[in-house]
Amino acid sequence: MKRFLLCLFVFTIPLLAEEGWLRFSAAGVARSASPIGRSLKGRSASPIGRSLKGSSARPPEQINTHTDKGVIGVKLAVPEFQAAAGETKAAALMEIFNKVLWDDLDYSGGVTLVSRSLYPLGKFTSPGEINADEWTTPAVDAQFIAFGNSQIAADRIRVEARLWDLKAPQNREAIGKAYSSEATDAGARLIAHEFADEIIKLIGGGIRGIALTKIAYIGERTIGVKELYVMDYDGNDSQAMTAYKSIVMTPAWSPDGEKIAFTSFRRGSPDIEILSRLDRRPYPFDRAGGTTITPAWSPDGSKIAFATSRDGSNTEIYVADWNGKNLRRLTVTKAVNVSPTWNPRTGHEIAFTSDRNGSPQIYIMDDDGTNLRRLVEEGGHAVEPTWSPDGQRIAFAWLKSRTSNFDIYIHELASSMNTQITHDSGDNERPRWAPDGRHIAFESSRSGTTQIYSMLLDGTKVRQLTNSGKNTGPAWSGYIQ
Repeated sequence: MKRFLLCLFVFTIPLLAEEGWLRFSAAGVARSASPIGRSLKGRSASPIGRSLKGSSARPPEQINTHTDKGVIGVKLAVPEFQAAAGETKAAALMEIFNKVLWDDLDYSGGVTLVSRSLYPLGKFTSPGEINADEWTTPAVDAQFIAFGNSQIAADRIRVEARLWDLKAPQNREAIGKAYSSEATDAGARLIAHEFADEIIKLIGGGIRGIALTKIAYIGERTIGVKELYVMDYDGNDSQAMTAYKSIVMTPAWSPDGEKIAFTSFRRGSPDIEILSRLDRRPYPFDRAGGTTITPAWSPDGSKIAFATSRDGSNTEIYVADWNGKNLRRLTVTKAVNVSPTWNPRTGHEIAFTSDRNGSPQIYIMDDDGTNLRRLVEEGGHAVEPTWSPDGQRIAFAWLKSRTSNFDIYIHELASSMNTQITHDSGDNERPRWAPDGRHIAFESSRSGTTQIYSMLLDGTKVRQLTNSGKNTGPAWSGYIQ
């Protein structure tokens, strides 16, 4: 059911059933419960050759990640890694490793993978089996090759992994490491993620890989019950973080990836809670009073911006220490103000959504509430801003005038240009940046039920990350140590 409701939460009736309540929020909007307020339209790695540090691998080709163009990267060949002869379990784990490594690299936005149909015949697991001339012919034309092998000992899998610069005959080895983990599917996936991230860091344009990052989201497995989940960046290994049998929403990661703040109805009226990612331990956050929603961490992790109605019937933007103390009010209006997001580059600007001029629009202000300006002037409903890691862009959801669906747009702050990156596929909302600035997670109704997706910044390589139930409100972690 199509509703464009942006609700102020006055918790006066039970939260029940279906579509429509909180249409705009910091991590997005949950459409579950009726409008209840004022509506507004384990591992190790060791060097086995010359390590990454000190590598003389040549600088890669320039990579363009603007929103209007695809990604051009270094051409990389990745023949399948092989297990030692007769090691059935290692062979099965290598199937997982090979798929995950290929998918990580292919999705990175930093390299171009050479199709395996063009590779020379044979197995390529050790340096003696690599003939650079075969890989640099016009048909293959690879600049780098990643290859290796594995074996199992004492219930651990050990993968020897190398990255060679095929066009640097005097100093080929850019990466040479032995990775070790438990001999499980999860261990094989972990090693693949680690190796992929090292490759991207070295030849992917100077930007770190994201294969070890996480995505938090809200999962609805039972109608009307929303819990907090965390999954790997590719949708695997989803774990429930709460079992409140209530409603939670709008997750937000601390910059160090160790804590998640979110809106919770567990204690009645909506308030902010914080949990440890590692052990689900709660951290204290002083209750502000009223309806308190949509938390957002400052770039240094010392503060949280949020919306609360503590001083009136409408929600205003406040900033407090990350434990909820020392509140400062930033907005003073007779409107609804929600969904703050910090400029991660400066730490002194906040974008947010407000209906102060009639329809929900995005505004930017300094972190003391001054220097207010509107982001988008073309009308419609512009909501759910999220700032890019470099501070140069804001992604947002926009229901443009005379259209019937929300889509994801990128606003270039320097030029004020807006670029649409989702098209003709249901409602696409709640964008959230990956820490590399090359990927965005979002929710979409394109499959018939709302699910979590991710994509490259130009709108290509769309991945569906969730399938079970209804899933909303993604939040992408920073780099996790």
